[in-house]
Amino acid sequence: MTFNCANNSHAMQVDAGTLEMTGRHPCYSFQAHRHYARMHLPVAPRCNISCNYCNRKYDCVNESRPGVTSEVLTPEAARDKYLLVRDKVANLSVVGIAGPGDALANWGSVSRTIKLIKEVDPEVIFCLSTNGLMLPEYAREIVQLGVRHVTVTVNCVEPATGSLIYRRVNYRSRVYRGAAGAEILLQNQQKGIGFLARQGVLVKVNIVMVKGINDERIPEVVRLVKGLGAFITNIMPLVPAPGSVFQNFAPTDVAELNRMREICGHEMRQMRHCKQCRADAIGLLDEDRSQEFNAAGKKPAADSGGSGRERKVATAL
Repeated sequence: MTFNCANNSHAMQVDAGTLEMTGRHPCYSFQAHRHYARMHLPVAPRCNISCNYCNRKYDCVNESRPGVTSEVLTPEAARDKYLLVRDKVANLSVVGIAGPGDALANWGSVSRTIKLIKEVDPEVIFCLSTNGLMLPEYAREIVQLGVRHVTVTVNCVEPATGSLIYRRVNYRSRVYRGAAGAEILLQNQQKGIGFLARQGVLVKVNIVMVKGINDERIPEVVRLVKGLGAFITNIMPLVPAPGSVFQNFAPTDVAELNRMREICGHEMRQMRHCKQCRADAIGLLDEDRSQEFNAAGKKPAADSGGSGRERKVATAL
């Protein structure tokens, strides 16, 4: 079956089953996000790159941003928690793995989690989020596991800009800094997105808009990933994370963000309802219920000794 993306001349070969699943995926479908719930399973603590806008060490119950979680689960605990949540959350359709590190930097735990949940619920939709560094190595396995929705964060198209966004890239037991690391990351992202799209996987590309860093060149990113076969792009505002290199940057101006979405919307479809969810989010996009379930079968995050509202989550590059 051929699915023609709106405002996108790139024809994608997508089977009917994937299209049906997409209609129940709240991140890929605006219509779905008010009716279908998702569950993020925090089984991926390690990350293999260091982004200047990211700090995954602290969790505040009032905070909603990527990388934040109150717990790190083993695959078995993740399966048990999924079964608990499935019985209590109506219209739970998607299980996502979005951190608190990178899904493919923890592929053993992530793939086992998928297999365990598929054993108890073969119909659930799986979604992975990744920086794309290890996509060329694991993309084939992702397809073989039946994952049909993958999100890749692509913030630029040239290493010079990447050197302002990524401090270091840990690739095949070597650490690369500056433009050298960014070049490896960008090449692997592009190779992986192209492969997944050719296999009928719907790829959502996230782009973090950082004023003065990559904001003026975001249309180039959109054109690039469109040509690779991406399904949708999601231009997200910078959320200055305490402790990150960009902690003192101003949050992305809403009017500028929406203007960029309008510009890029002429190129390909845009996600406009993103909530930049926690790595342990549960429920509708507009109604995160993760705190109701954060004691279910968990490996608890270590106490930071702070006010009680924050906990440290062990992570490693």
